Amino acid sequence: QVQLVESGGGLVQTGGSLRLSCAASGSISSINAMGWYRQVPGKQRELVARIISGGSTNYAEFVKGRFTIPRDNAKNTVYLQMNSLKPEDTAVYYCNAEGVRTRRVTYTTIWGQGTQVTVSS
Repeated sequence: QVQLVESGGGLVQTGGSLRLSCAASGSISSINAMGWYRQVPGKQRELVARIISGGSTNYAEFVKGRFTIPRDNAKNTVYLQMNSLKPEDTAVYYCNAEGVRTRRVTYTTIWGQGTQVTVSS
């Protein structure tokens, strides 16, 4: 069974930085893409950043220039480096993995449990 384990959320002041980590565990052969989404109460979950196995990335407009999404393919781990944080970045951040191949099955998409990020003004 494959799981995504997130860490690194917390409370930070405006202008500060946080780094989220997401490690995929299990007998994984490969992962097509990994990414981060966020959600606030009453709103839909939205894409923050995504990286495919070849290294191509895409970012939501509201984080361009502030967030980056490094990935360690060998460790099946993705990070979200968040700089210049704003109060509107406050949300639960979810890790996502797409096209997760194991010996027996391929998972279309897997979600982590979410980690809270709170930016105080």
